[in-house]
Amino acid sequence: MKSVFIIAELSGNHHQKLDEALKLIDAAAEAGVDAVKTQTYTADTITINSDKKYFQVKVNDAWKGQTLHSLYQKAYTPWEWFPEMKARAESHGLAFFSSVFDITSVDFMEKLGVDFYKVASFEVVDIPLLEKIGRTKKPVIMSKGMATTAEIRLAIKTLRQNGCFDITILQCVSSYPAKPEEMNLLTIPNIARRFKVEVGLSDHTLGNHVAVAAVALGAKIIEKHLTLRRADGGPDAAFSLEPTEFKNLVSDIRDIEQALGKVKYGPGKGEQENIIFRKSLFVVKDIKKGEQFTAENVRSIRPGHGLSPKFYRSVLGKKAKTDLEKGTPLAWRYVV
Repeated sequence: MKSVFIIAELSGNHHQKLDEALKLIDAAAEAGVDAVKTQTYTADTITINSDKKYFQVKVNDAWKGQTLHSLYQKAYTPWEWFPEMKARAESHGLAFFSSVFDITSVDFMEKLGVDFYKVASFEVVDIPLLEKIGRTKKPVIMSKGMATTAEIRLAIKTLRQNGCFDITILQCVSSYPAKPEEMNLLTIPNIARRFKVEVGLSDHTLGNHVAVAAVALGAKIIEKHLTLRRADGGPDAAFSLEPTEFKNLVSDIRDIEQALGKVKYGPGKGEQENIIFRKSLFVVKDIKKGEQFTAENVRSIRPGHGLSPKFYRSVLGKKAKTDLEKGTPLAWRYVV
């Protein structure tokens, strides 16, 4: 079975301190993830500096009361950090990649030499951006978020028409934090069937249980936000896991991968020694030679040393070939 690819999303939880960003990468490696992901934008590449009502943030307690520009100014990752962050991730054997939000960020990441891209849920409808990403011909992981089936089809078509054929769609609820009852995890296998792509989950819920359940439903990628300490705050801290929690998530996912196994019937390796404790046919009262086997002197009981219970009706009414003591496992050699 292909191993689930686990991504630690750093987002803006570095508080715009390079040292914290590097510590986050170290913590991700310690947790056992496969990749760290950041976000490539600046306040000016993702929006404009305006205080008009259109640009006022009125949702999420951690974000409301700001303009989009001021929020992104605090949350973005300085681009000059990226070479050092990538080097730190790769020193741990981790993949390093990013969500890109405009054409300039794609050009920047191409120069940096990333191997694949993330499309954030809000960017699914940005067709010019998807064209640009597609032309890199590199694998793409795209969060579904609020997208309709028509929007997803157009996004996939756009990527493929421009040269990208390795596409994974993540079930994602663009709510921060997301509630378990909003997650609709049954969408995961439906995405795989409907769009013929690999599937995963970008998880903004609190805790680990939703992500673990997603793996059981076929998710091959799990993305979750990481913070050093939620109490330190930050734009995404409220729905991020601390390092120990993330390590537990990785461990739980690996356990579930092993538990899923493959389709199998019959006793497994660990069950072989217990087969003997199945039921079988035993003599439960002393029987004389020539006496009939009846429901009073033969029963299906544990353990499994006698004939299979499926022969019970075949034995009743037949006669004993020899004297049989109570507790004797019944065998065909005793039956006439």
